Amino acid sequence: MSVAVHPLFSPWGRFGLYSFLIDAPELAVVDTGITSSPAAMAKELTRLGRRIEDVRWILLTHGHIDHVGGAHALWELTGRQAQVVIHEADAPLLRSRRAHVEEYLTGRGRYLNDAEGEAKVTAATEAVISGEMEPTMLLKGGETLSLGGDATVSVHSVPGHTPGSVAYVLDGQNDVFVGDAVQIHGAANGFPGYADPGAYRTSIEYLRDRVRPSRLFLGHPYRLQNQEPPGVELDRKQAESMLDASLDIEAGVRAAACNCQGAGPTTSNSPYAPFASAAAQLGYDGDPALEPSPFFTTMHGYHTQDTQEKNR
Repeated sequence: MSVAVHPLFSPWGRFGLYSFLIDAPELAVVDTGITSSPAAMAKELTRLGRRIEDVRWILLTHGHIDHVGGAHALWELTGRQAQVVIHEADAPLLRSRRAHVEEYLTGRGRYLNDAEGEAKVTAATEAVISGEMEPTMLLKGGETLSLGGDATVSVHSVPGHTPGSVAYVLDGQNDVFVGDAVQIHGAANGFPGYADPGAYRTSIEYLRDRVRPSRLFLGHPYRLQNQEPPGVELDRKQAESMLDASLDIEAGVRAAACNCQGAGPTTSNSPYAPFASAAAQLGYDGDPALEPSPFFTTMHGYHTQDTQEKNR
């Protein structure tokens, strides 16, 4: 018997957030949105004839605030009965609001030249993360989780967007939940965001060549450049197309990425400095300061990769 999957939408910012209910004997929710999201989930579960109190698995694809922000609130609504699952590399982002601020300061914050940046990110974590918590289960990748009956989920490590990004595969029907591990051309900011370009590419290839999703569930309505997004639930053909497109887009961004050796804060008037040449080559004219600033996150990833290769 197939297991039904239901998208759970909650509003936030420019594009909203998506979680997914896996309607197995032990209910599972993939990703939790922000503080206000579980209340929206509860209404949708009631409409589906389910109860939020009966959720037994909270499966987090990665540690960014718009995916783990509602975790503590949802866990509380389950009477603290649900297993809260995340990869060990992203677990600090569930345990600590400050970890999100440190991620900002050591990454994209180096280039934004915003004196209030730290305070803004700190305020955002207070507003959208419902609580700091210890996960009840840490993942490495390779685990199989039983959702009751014959329903199982396999865990696949797909780093790149974050070090601890994972894909959850609903076994038997090959439904694959990737969060933000497949960026295509980005969401509302119009640029793909990943911290480790090499790992991102390897993970996309792994999903395309090894996992081969029958259905691919995305964390946001990612899009190709200048095209409407196809939605967050892709069939096999769409998934193949979007995985190939993600690889093509990464190759283009990689080719445009400037030689970043020594890149750092700059007094240049360009909002894309010190990566202005890459933005120009790609024709990117989005606002690089608009959080979560995928432009600088990704460019910093190439800079870091370039520096590591030159130091070997």
